Amino acid sequence: MALHIRDAETDRLVRLLAEQKGIPLTEAIKVAVRNELEREAQRPALWERLKPLHERVAARPSTGLEADKAFFDGLNDE
Repeated sequence: MALHIRDAETDRLVRLLAEQKGIPLTEAIKVAVRNELEREAQRPALWERLKPLHERVAARPSTGLEADKAFFDGLNDE
């Protein structure tokens, strides 16, 4: 299995990580990808991140007014 890195900054970062940790390039890539996957797995789901906002909006009282299509169409010059 081959992985060819054509991006100079990516190459530099992988080499820097490998040098700092004293590990081969392949191991540096593995460590970086594994760490990112673990970090992503611990990140709350989109719904969990949006839930506080949804609750704030839902807590606002209803005005009882209906949306006025003509008003919104006028905003777009329709």
